[in-house]
Amino acid sequence: MRERFRKKGAYHELEYGQVMERAGHELKLFPAGHTLGSAQILVTRHADGASLIYTGDFKTRDGLTAEATEIRHAETLIMETTFGLPKYEFPELEVVRSKVLEFCEGALAAKEIPVLLGYSFGKAQEIMAMLNGTDFELVIYPTVEKLMQVYRDFGFDFPPYEVFELGMELGGKVVVMPPMGRKHDPLVDAQQIRRAMFSGWGIDPSAKYRYRVDEVFPLSDHAGYTDLVEFVKAVNPRRVLTTHGYVGEFARDLRRLGYEAWSLKGKDQLELGLSFDS
Repeated sequence: MRERFRKKGAYHELEYGQVMERAGHELKLFPAGHTLGSAQILVTRHADGASLIYTGDFKTRDGLTAEATEIRHAETLIMETTFGLPKYEFPELEVVRSKVLEFCEGALAAKEIPVLLGYSFGKAQEIMAMLNGTDFELVIYPTVEKLMQVYRDFGFDFPPYEVFELGMELGGKVVVMPPMGRKHDPLVDAQQIRRAMFSGWGIDPSAKYRYRVDEVFPLSDHAGYTDLVEFVKAVNPRRVLTTHGYVGEFARDLRRLGYEAWSLKGKDQLELGLSFDS
């Protein structure tokens, strides 16, 4: 957080599992699997033992640059449901990696510069970890490099790279940088470039047109639909509240599975549960 936001002031740091007492409640953080250091919070009320989990952004699939998600039980679960539709099923990491390597090799063979676009915090480091073991000459954008040492301090390894500078020769190299608008993109006028975006929205066929790139790889740091369902089953809550993304649709699907589930938007469409079969 300090490196990402460069904000001065007080930080209250908690280790995973460390207890904080507040107003008759016990608070604990545990890994969310979203990005390095991301956390879910478990709140337990001393008076009656009532418990609540808020996931924040989370992912249950294995990744390369974040702690593995942990699961706890709670009576109430507040969960993010960014990809809460059945069509959002993400491929295994090795499947995505093989396609990324193929993309880079194809661009280089065509004398083009492969540019891999991922957010400076989390996604870009995951991309870099995917490129471990390759022979690519790598160049990363300064905002990405700013966080690389933090990751190394926590034991993550990355392949060698250069830091991007205006005017540097990029021929034969693979560039990793964050997505940015035309006004700020230093490569906007460069020739012979092949761009790829990394996003869970890559599941949508129209994604590459939306992002104006040559390819979108469906690499997400959020849980996919089946992951969300299995997570609810593992937490085994009495009540689920959904926030972010397809909140109403996912709450509806959970009700069909027998859970008390509602969106925090409070605009759920109730189902009658009637059958019209003759």
